[in-house]
Amino acid sequence: MPLDLHRIDDRLIHGQVVVGWGQPLELRTIVLVDDEVAGSEWEQDLYRMGVPPDMTVVFCTVEQAIARHAEFVRDPRHALLLTGDIDTMARLCAGIPAIRRVNVGGIHHKPGRHQRLRYVFLTTDEERALRAIAARGVEVTAQDLPAARPVPLEEFLGGTTSS
Repeated sequence: MPLDLHRIDDRLIHGQVVVGWGQPLELRTIVLVDDEVAGSEWEQDLYRMGVPPDMTVVFCTVEQAIARHAEFVRDPRHALLLTGDIDTMARLCAGIPAIRRVNVGGIHHKPGRHQRLRYVFLTTDEERALRAIAARGVEVTAQDLPAARPVPLEEFLGGTTSS
C-alpha cells in the first residue's frame, strides 16, 4: 500500500480520517499503530466499526509497524499509517528512516497544552518531539483535511493560532 500518509491524530479512527482523508486518497487500509490498542481485541472491534467494509484496519505495536513498514509500502493499496500521539510517531521515525513526511492532524486540548492551530494543542515536550522528528529530515506539517493548506512546522510552532 503505498503509504500515502503518516498521520498523528489523537482521536485515531473517526469520520475525518475515514471520510475526509479516506475518500480523496482512495484509502483501502489504515495501519493503526498503538501498543495498547494492538493488545486489545475489544478496542480493535470498536475501531473496525468506524470503517466501511471495503477498508481494512491493521493493528500494530510500534515494533510490529517498524518490522512490517516495508511490507506496507510494497502493497499496492492506498494506505494511511496512524498514531494517536507524537511520541509514538517519533518512535516510528527513529526506527523507519524511510518516513519522509508526517502530517499532524487533530491534537486536542488538555491541561498543559497550548493552542498552535485551531486543531493542534501542544505541550513544550510535544513541540520538542516534533522538532526532533523534523531534525531527522522528516517534513512535518499540520493539516486537518486534504483541501486545507499544509502548515509547516516552524509556522505553527511560531505561535500562529488562526489556521
